[in-house]
Amino acid sequence: MAIEIHSKFKLNGISFDKEELKEVGYSLVKEGDPNEKAIGDFLLDWCNVGQNIEVQTSGSTGKPKLVGLKKKHMANSAWATGEYFKLKAGDSALLCIPAYFIAGKMMLVRAMVLGLQLDYVEPSSSPMDFVSKTYDFCAMVPLQLQNSLAKLDSIKTLIVGGAPISKQQIEKLQNISTDIYETYGMTETITHVAVKKINSNVINSSEAEMHFRALPDVVFKTDDRDCLIVDAPNILDAQIITNDIVHLKSETEFEWLGRFDNIINSGGVKLIPESIEAKLAPIIENRFFVSGAPDKILGQKLILLIEGKVDKATLFDSIKDTRMLQKFEIPKDILNVPEFVETTSGKINRLETLKSLSN
Repeated sequence: MAIEIHSKFKLNGISFDKEELKEVGYSLVKEGDPNEKAIGDFLLDWCNVGQNIEVQTSGSTGKPKLVGLKKKHMANSAWATGEYFKLKAGDSALLCIPAYFIAGKMMLVRAMVLGLQLDYVEPSSSPMDFVSKTYDFCAMVPLQLQNSLAKLDSIKTLIVGGAPISKQQIEKLQNISTDIYETYGMTETITHVAVKKINSNVINSSEAEMHFRALPDVVFKTDDRDCLIVDAPNILDAQIITNDIVHLKSETEFEWLGRFDNIINSGGVKLIPESIEAKLAPIIENRFFVSGAPDKILGQKLILLIEGKVDKATLFDSIKDTRMLQKFEIPKDILNVPEFVETTSGKINRLETLKSLSN
């Protein structure tokens, strides 16, 4: 069954039906910049008779790969987002993330399915520099959020994904009028299946409001590793078993703890790097992450990798002085890395960074 373009959908202020969108797609592919070409390619794919679309993953949890998604599932995801955030036809939206990956493509789908008036700007680390009007809805990555604080009041509702948001960032958001949500999801779940509000009075309210909440028609459970299982029949043909370690509060609510792939077994103690990194973040300005290194006695020892130069002795003293870390969470060594290896979407590639050191 074909998915119709909503009559109130607009792209950069102009209304298009499906046939006209094909012409827009051809024009963007032929004459646009790289991001416009990606928008054009997707519009052509969406408007053709096929029922599936191939999307490339970001590579943050493995090698980038192509994933086949059903258009009806993508439309269902858009409707669920619209229901959760109370978006209505005629609302305005801003696309400022690349259309190469699923997050950017889904902004286009939401606009076409829900009847949003979507404007796009060239993706950059400071997208609000190119914006002079207000919007009801927008999606960003954490770096864009960080660089847009002064102009966030131009957006009513903002979703942020692609990487965890630091405590320091969250603290800066508390006096901003925008409703800001951190998202949980992946390419295979067609972007977010859960969100948590991270500003206003949420930080000082009940514990439950700090956890991710499911979108409509999505439920969660865990396996014997305490890893999240996503059950969402409207957007998935089968359940997805993730490698995300969570504390499940209910079938629609969880606390994210870290990645099973990253667990460090140090002397029989299982350490979750992401939890340790959250405690270290207030005292380290450079980009960093913790990992495990072979150790004859412990099996693995906890090490801290920092991008750029730091005074190791001073940092060690600061780490030992903090009361946030338990004894076994204090790194045994600090390594300075000139530059971290990144994924194609700009995230730190932990595995490849470690490989570059061994090489």
